[in-house]
Amino acid sequence: MDAVRSASGVTLRRLYQAFPSKGALVEAYLRRRDERWRKSLASCVEESDVPPAERLLVVFDWLRDWFTEPGFRGCAFVKAFGELGATAPEVTEAARRHDGTRRRSAGTSPDSSTTRVHSAGSPLPWRCSPRGPSRRRPSPATGSPLPAHTAREAAGLLLAAAIGQAVAQAGPPR
Repeated sequence: MDAVRSASGVTLRRLYQAFPSKGALVEAYLRRRDERWRKSLASCVEESDVPPAERLLVVFDWLRDWFTEPGFRGCAFVKAFGELGATAPEVTEAARRHDGTRRRSAGTSPDSSTTRVHSAGSPLPWRCSPRGPSRRRPSPATGSPLPAHTAREAAGLLLAAAIGQAVAQAGPPR
């Protein structure tokens, strides 16, 4: 909190009035980060000109760009949870909400405004994510686009197989 006070120029008393604990401060940051993350991803998907069946792949292009942004240091949610999750329930809840949003964005839950990624009806879950399911692996903090490229290739193969299987099951046109 002292470092935040010094960087912000506000008194420690004022900082604690606004954020009674480090967990509350981190939760506020994570909430804003989640909003920016969701808006950026949704905008990228909405503005893409790819066929609906390939919209899932746009997510991986977005991740590639995110991983190579100047100053990228990995996932703030994973890092905050790792540092404060055991002692700050509000941080744990913020990380869980973001994980739910991330999964809905991938189309594994139908109740999100960002399900446009999933609009082609692909049954593919977020398991192709370079971050992995259920946060078992940290986000790649190397600044390398390779994890996003690799995940995109895997998702592309699975998507092609799923689309091919759906076409085969539908049979010839009548």
